[in-house]
Amino acid sequence: MQGRATMIVEESDTAIALGSGDVDVLGTPRLVALCEEATVDAVADGIASDQTTVGIRVELDHLAPSHVGDAIVATAHVESVDGSRLRFSVTASDGRREIGRGVVTRAVVDRERFG
Repeated sequence: MQGRATMIVEESDTAIALGSGDVDVLGTPRLVALCEEATVDAVADGIASDQTTVGIRVELDHLAPSHVGDAIVATAHVESVDGSRLRFSVTASDGRREIGRGVVTRAVVDRERFG
């Protein structure tokens, strides 16, 4: 299973706006969110409608800066399934180079019981 998420970097996505730094480039918290969005897309059709996944661990290397106006694509591939835990490899690119790489672990939960 694989998924994808895209975005155009806006002022509200920068490290300054997110409080995660003092430069006007894509903030790491926003990159993490984009990668998690790709993992959600990867399993959207693979779990029951009364289930969802929740993030439980993120390991991400933010490798290069991206500027306001840059288009970013994150992809996620299921690496392994261990009971209710799903482990994804994730990458993010700005079309010129890889800007992020890591691993995201999510757990499958029952919507009703979790909420």
